[in-house]
Amino acid sequence: MKTVMFLNGPNANLYGLDPKGAYGTDSFPQIEAACLDRAAELEFNLIFRQSNHEGVLIDWIQEARQTCDGLLINAAGLTYTSIAILDALLAFDGPIIECHMSNIWKREPFRSQSYISKAATGVIAGLGVQGYLLGLSAMKTMITDTPA
Repeated sequence: MKTVMFLNGPNANLYGLDPKGAYGTDSFPQIEAACLDRAAELEFNLIFRQSNHEGVLIDWIQEARQTCDGLLINAAGLTYTSIAILDALLAFDGPIIECHMSNIWKREPFRSQSYISKAATGVIAGLGVQGYLLGLSAMKTMITDTPA
């Protein structure tokens, strides 16, 4: 069975608690449960993690090089600042999907520049939890389709 890692960066653990509602009303545990359910439907193992620490995310990306067929990442605020995460992602051989709950291009101007995109196979943004679930479905196709 294929294995995929889904990493979430700083403050993602606060989803559903933001009074402005930029990330929707679903809590992080609810989002995790929905993603685990979708992965089970798609018949692959999902490792779903969150950290507020850049180095921990880098360690997990390096771990994924040895254990995972694909990687999804919402680096959150580190999306716009972390060359170190970019470098770790560039060393990952499988497909990478960058996911964002909000549409980063409709927000503050600094959010329009993603370092993560430079390593990503594809990007999903602005669809909330639905984007996470679509990302998992897309990843299933990427890790199971064989080239012609």
